[in-house]
Amino acid sequence: METANQAYSGVLISAPRGRSGKTTITLALCSALQKQGLVVQPFKKGPDYIDPSWLTSVCGRDCRNLDLFLMSESTLISSYQRACYGADVAVIEGAMGLFDGLDSGWGSTAQIAHILDIPIILVVDTTRMTNSVAALVSGFQHFQPDVTIAGVILNKVSGSRHEDKLRNSVERHCGIPVVGCIPRSTDLRIDQRHLGLIPFSESVDCQLILRRILDKVEDCFDVNAILSLARSFKVNSKKQSETNKRNRLTRIGVIKDQVFNFYYPDNLEALEEAGAELVFINSLEHRLPEIDALYLGGGFPELFLEELQGNRDLRKDIRDAVDNNLPVYAECAGLMYLCKGISHQDHFYEMVGAIPAEIEMRSRPQGHGYVVAEVIQGNPFFPIGSTIRGHEFHHSCLIKADNLNLIYQMRRGRGINGMVDGILHRNVFASYTHLHALGTPEWAARFVSLASQKNNALLSV
Repeated sequence: METANQAYSGVLISAPRGRSGKTTITLALCSALQKQGLVVQPFKKGPDYIDPSWLTSVCGRDCRNLDLFLMSESTLISSYQRACYGADVAVIEGAMGLFDGLDSGWGSTAQIAHILDIPIILVVDTTRMTNSVAALVSGFQHFQPDVTIAGVILNKVSGSRHEDKLRNSVERHCGIPVVGCIPRSTDLRIDQRHLGLIPFSESVDCQLILRRILDKVEDCFDVNAILSLARSFKVNSKKQSETNKRNRLTRIGVIKDQVFNFYYPDNLEALEEAGAELVFINSLEHRLPEIDALYLGGGFPELFLEELQGNRDLRKDIRDAVDNNLPVYAECAGLMYLCKGISHQDHFYEMVGAIPAEIEMRSRPQGHGYVVAEVIQGNPFFPIGSTIRGHEFHHSCLIKADNLNLIYQMRRGRGINGMVDGILHRNVFASYTHLHALGTPEWAARFVSLASQKNNALLSV
């Protein structure tokens, strides 16, 4: 076992395409490595919140996102090394297919593997396939020579005879080992929605689902072979900076529960490093405590509309606090919650009412993908003229909006209406755009600075 502050090992799990079983296999592999007494640090390529929630639950360490659109290459490397401090092995789950990305593959999982110099284990869905598996793997091996496909995991294998044919073909023609063989089974699925998997914190049966998957899959790997591949590629880790927990005079409330759970660990840590004490609030059960600012992240409020409406005390507390100039930062679901109400399936549900607008749910995505926005109005978070990079995925749209002050001009993405995003109302800033603190480092410091001001002036003046 590697010890803290020494070189650590790692592997990246990818596939020829999405929906090949990467998440299920990555979860099971992390569990299998833990059974060997190893401390596993999980990562997810891309801006995803949901897969990381499952990986965090298995590993007991916050899953970190690696995304070249949201952060620079040097920031990504530094984040990777810091997160691995104290771990024995890193496991990265890729996104989509190995070479899929923007602009001919820029930002792909393969590019992440190249930057980190980490070996790739390719997961192949072998449904209706035998000897052709070698042609597929060989094509991926030779498509981009600066990345290393070091092993293969065969998924959805129909039996021992099928496995023998597949294994022999890969190892004979591709010269790399098969390090796992997962049987075809209907019990290896996690419920999905329009955004992908159900978030781990939302599903009441998540522990049972996870246990069922791990029981069936975690013994299907050649762990020694995987560790041998991982240990052939090492990078020195960096000790994480210690956050000063003394003299924290600024309390930022974070609504974090089964409704609002889309938060990057780096964002929460950035607020702490800037001097904030985080106070976690349950939107379905709590009232608003004594705080200096409020942070509302993303999630699925449309699934909890009756419950959100039912906690009238919290809604009134937030509305009154906004009227008294409490600084509030909200993203996507947080924006929706702060509006007057949400229309969904012919019903209208009252929300906070701090933003003079309503939300309407639609059946199709209203915004999906990466965002580039230019800051065109004065505000306490970002300088005028600066470029904000983030992402969005929402099925809702803003309606009946009254003279809102909007500070983002959309250069890529939809935001509120394809042209603008970023509502500045009293001391509230709310947008459909999700930010990552590592790519927008000024956000946390400015938010904490605003919260620490005892006599907050209105942002909009």
